[in-house]
Amino acid sequence: MSILKTPLSLVAIGCAFAPITVLAEDSSLTNPNISAVLDGYYQSGDRPMSERAEGFGLGETELAISANIDDMFYGKMTAVLASHDGETEVELEEAFIQTMGLPEGLSVRAGRFLSDVGYLNNQHLHTDSFADRPAAYRAFLGGHYFDDGLRVSIVAPTDIYWNLGFEAFKGDKMRAADEHGERDFSNIGVYSAFTKFGGDIGVDSSWQLGLAYLRNENGKLLGEEEDEHVDDEHDHGGHAHSAKYTGENTYIADFVYKWAPNGNYKYQHLTLSGEYFRVTDIFAMEEHDEHEHEAFSNNDYHQGWYVSSVYQFSPNWSAGLRYGQVDSYEAHGDHLDPQKLKETEFSVAWHHSHFSTVRLQYTNQQGTNFDGFENDNIITLQYVMTLGAHGAHQF
Repeated sequence: MSILKTPLSLVAIGCAFAPITVLAEDSSLTNPNISAVLDGYYQSGDRPMSERAEGFGLGETELAISANIDDMFYGKMTAVLASHDGETEVELEEAFIQTMGLPEGLSVRAGRFLSDVGYLNNQHLHTDSFADRPAAYRAFLGGHYFDDGLRVSIVAPTDIYWNLGFEAFKGDKMRAADEHGERDFSNIGVYSAFTKFGGDIGVDSSWQLGLAYLRNENGKLLGEEEDEHVDDEHDHGGHAHSAKYTGENTYIADFVYKWAPNGNYKYQHLTLSGEYFRVTDIFAMEEHDEHEHEAFSNNDYHQGWYVSSVYQFSPNWSAGLRYGQVDSYEAHGDHLDPQKLKETEFSVAWHHSHFSTVRLQYTNQQGTNFDGFENDNIITLQYVMTLGAHGAHQF
């Protein structure tokens, strides 16, 4: 214990004698933002590729700490606790530093962080208007894709908002199947490039469009593999956040439109959004004979999309409607089996404040040969509560 007491005492003494003006220059240097997000639910059935199982359960309990390190750097760490099969699993979702004040709108982020591809991916799950991410996200990005890597981005000096960026990641969570553990994977497995641009339409409305490309060096499925699972942890109910269906190239297009009377979102607002995913080059063609090559090349892609509308009609109530679809293929010997999943979701949420939400959601899912899931109607009752400092949400 004496080893711990000494440095703590020195820090306390140093702070006690430090000039008050120095400590007051930036409050986050001495008082970091600390928060926790509590997520609990009851669900009447199982959903494909979802971490929420039937019955009572806990979603992600998020613990976060962030602060300005000094006048040049910002840092954040986010840990996620989840309960699965009676055990509590802990995963580090974010641990990054980011530059501040670089010239010409340039920014660099390094460590573990959420990729900026797509519209929803760079947002935490508790900010969503539905209990789960769309099926396309669960299929191609593991719900939300975070990884160890580096991002360089720039906000262009234009009249409209225009952001461009490049990312390089380790890519473990985007690897294709390796049933025998014999594949030689690239150490830097994922590269992405993205652009987002948008602006205002008068006082009431704003919009944003986004395009992204993700190159997955380890995404192709070898011919002898019979399924798309990276490993058993990626089955329904696991907490691996890994992509279910992978390929060498992923293309994403997204849009969002927001409306609020006089630009005041507190009392009333409408959000329309949607995204389209296309994953190509999903099988290693050289592993097949000529007959198999033709069969695979005709269907060598996955795709998915969703459209969403969320309307907050009073300060405390909102309603959302979302439809999404995933079309994928699974290899069985010398042929591919098509799979389809359709989800129609309606949610009603009560917000007592910005920090508390109770949501009731109805989901109609229709699957064709999709992981053995059959047509079903599912009811989800969820609460999301935030303790402590909570930063503003993304656009």
